[in-house]
Amino acid sequence: MLLRFLPLMALSALAQPALAQQTPRELSTVPAPTPPDTTRPAAPPVLAPAPTAPAPDPRQAPLPPANTTSYSVGLKSGQVLRGYDVEVRSPVFGRTFLLIDGQQKLDLNDVRYYEDQSGFYVRTTLPGRSKRESTLRRDRVGRISLYSITQQQYSNNGFGPGGYSPYGYNPYGYGGFGGYRTVRNEYFSKDNGPIEDLSIRNLQLATTDNAGAQQLLASARRYQTFTTLSYVGAGGLLLAGVLSSFGGSNGFSVSPLMYAAIPLAIVPLAIGGKSQNNVKQAVLLYNTGR
Repeated sequence: MLLRFLPLMALSALAQPALAQQTPRELSTVPAPTPPDTTRPAAPPVLAPAPTAPAPDPRQAPLPPANTTSYSVGLKSGQVLRGYDVEVRSPVFGRTFLLIDGQQKLDLNDVRYYEDQSGFYVRTTLPGRSKRESTLRRDRVGRISLYSITQQQYSNNGFGPGGYSPYGYNPYGYGGFGGYRTVRNEYFSKDNGPIEDLSIRNLQLATTDNAGAQQLLASARRYQTFTTLSYVGAGGLLLAGVLSSFGGSNGFSVSPLMYAAIPLAIVPLAIGGKSQNNVKQAVLLYNTGR
């Protein structure tokens, strides 16, 4: 009987491993790692592009810091005062004074110079004038510093020339019946010396040590001469034309002399700016030491 069951027991023992391989793997079983493929070269790592900063908008560029520096006021006694607000007050009744920070009053005759938000000003006497002091605005700083003053002047002349400016003959004087006009007079000083009229002759004397400035001023003087002669010629022809127009036997008739005056009056308008530009270039050349 035992011999009959031995073959069955042997077959059962052989069938158990095969059945175990067909059973599903449990979920908690971790699969074995796949061995690396050594037959292919490893690919280089791909780096993400660095973030680029947006281009700055020129309209949003940072502004310079606000100027909180106090302004200086120099007195003739040598004392220097400082304030954050400097004003010139001209009352209807009373003398003009300087007001610092809304509290301290200074007589303008005691002030040598002062500065405010509009610029730098000096108190000085004008050359060839009365001893009364005037306030000049400093327009340019250098070995040759430029100054100017703007005033209201009354002109009661009718037909006739207006006068001379620092750069040549002033055309704004023909005709009219008089009245107030704004006049801007310009001056200069060399090495903080005395104030002088800004004329080509004075600048030539002040810049004798600079050949380039002398050449520019000589050219400006030639333009000035042409301008003066043109205006004088135009004025003479215009006056002669008016007299000739009314002096004819046939009554009023426009004289050809009036038409001849037009080109002479236009020439200074074309070359007047060249004289002024040469003067500015001469001052710049002298201040830069070239």
